Amino acid sequence: MTNNKDKKVLNVPNLRFPEFTGEWMKCKFGEIATGFDYGMNAAAKPYDGQNKYIRITDIDEASSTYNNSSIVSPDGILSENYVVNEGDILLARTGASTGKSYLYRKSDGKLYYAGFLIRANVAEHNPYFVFSQLHTHRYWRWVSIMSARSGQPGINSLEYASFPIFTTTLKEENKISSLLSLIDERITTQNKIIEKLQSLIKGIAQNIVLRNKPNVRISQCLECCSSTLQESDVLEYGTYPVYGANGVVGFLDNYNTSNEAIYIIKDGSGVGAVSYVAGKCSATGTLNILQAKKGFSLRYLYYLLNIFNFEPYKTGMAIPHIYFKDYGKAQIFCPSYSEQLKYAKFLATIDDKLLTEQNVLINLSLQKQYLLRQMFI
Repeated sequence: MTNNKDKKVLNVPNLRFPEFTGEWMKCKFGEIATGFDYGMNAAAKPYDGQNKYIRITDIDEASSTYNNSSIVSPDGILSENYVVNEGDILLARTGASTGKSYLYRKSDGKLYYAGFLIRANVAEHNPYFVFSQLHTHRYWRWVSIMSARSGQPGINSLEYASFPIFTTTLKEENKISSLLSLIDERITTQNKIIEKLQSLIKGIAQNIVLRNKPNVRISQCLECCSSTLQESDVLEYGTYPVYGANGVVGFLDNYNTSNEAIYIIKDGSGVGAVSYVAGKCSATGTLNILQAKKGFSLRYLYYLLNIFNFEPYKTGMAIPHIYFKDYGKAQIFCPSYSEQLKYAKFLATIDDKLLTEQNVLINLSLQKQYLLRQMFI
């Protein structure tokens, strides 16, 4: 590829296939796409076997693809005006997901799009090439500025049509799209590998539970303590990591966990989610710290809690909570200590493989982001 970083030429990407020269053309989204129509205002109903309904929540956050894990159909009278076709790009127009986009694929079947989405059709240019520009830093900066308003953020059809798009020859657009599509396919494959490993770990743990009778209370296996640490207390840099509900939130030069522990979210939307940590670290107040009593393997207990149903133990309407004094009464199956260690070692081996594959996914995503920065203006 040709590197154009040092060339003072307007409207040329930093990285380019060597056979292509000349400047790219700058235009407005509305000049190379038609429509910018709003979707149908219909409720969702159970899937009828043919007509699918795509809403903002059905667009996967990470891959911008249609999430078919819980397919629904639109209720009421259906109009072909709301069917998504080849070359159609859907854009989220309101709420926290403003700016999120989706490019139609034939494999997604017959899709009707909902009212909080805007549809633009790209016919004269490569739709994927245009769609890719809706994933650049330039686009998200534009979304941040354009959607900044009091109350609910949003971008209307006229505003979306004003977004600056760069175009080139169809041959160059196709070649760039082919390269990026290959990376997308690899990312999709990697996600499937990760899902399979996660399912395997979950399946093995469930098999242990289903094939054996519960014989010990959780409170007999684990001790629970809480933390008073707030996220406002943590530092950007420090010696030891601090964990919150969404992973590492900062660092401190001291710690409240010195060995291994299970961190469990005790309130909020992620209540009941567990994570295993080892080494010196700390937890914020939204987490409880669980540690194994003598004769029990913490890693084994972590895998069992990972599939444990906390639903019956949740309290509170607006903000759900769980308390150790409640779910600690529940019984689980614990074999001999040596058997616990065998199970834990086996599952940890798969977990290590899972971590490796997750790191591969991170690197693929970073590669995609790099190419988006360098191959587009």
